[in-house]
Amino acid sequence: MDNNLFFYLVLICTLTHIIRAEYEILKHKKIIQPNKLSFIIVFTNMFLLWTTWFILCRVDKSTLHLPVIVNYLGIVLITAGVLLFLTALLTIKTLETYEGDLITKGIYSKIRHPMYLGFIFWLIGAPLFFGGLYSLILAVPFVVNVLFWRRLEEIELVNRFPKYEEYSKRTYF
Repeated sequence: MDNNLFFYLVLICTLTHIIRAEYEILKHKKIIQPNKLSFIIVFTNMFLLWTTWFILCRVDKSTLHLPVIVNYLGIVLITAGVLLFLTALLTIKTLETYEGDLITKGIYSKIRHPMYLGFIFWLIGAPLFFGGLYSLILAVPFVVNVLFWRRLEEIELVNRFPKYEEYSKRTYF
């Protein structure tokens, strides 16, 4: 049963990553425009993605025998990821349909994409905390996927905001 559960969780998590990447591609190509319906779909997809990811990491039976300090590093990364995500969300007060000026205050004064960085921290932190080898290996393509989302967003922001390139030179990630 555990192997089947792990397989299904990997499948769901992978599909949700693909759905999110496809959404970003369609948005980048201007085939779809962010709206209330797309927000609901993406939000639901992301909720499912993160729920399955944390469960997947927990049920991963391919145990890494890591020093306890590495397990603690995992929980630090998860916590930092949550804080980055929430701080960014409270700063922009929206997830998808922001139409205002370039946000350069708060967490955005130091980090251009704090939500994506938070996601990467979750992807790395959960397998370290739970000590799962397969989930840590699976984190690699998932991190690459988040970096892909970030790259598409960077292109959009450069085109949308004339001062974005200057802003990107004085901020991280």
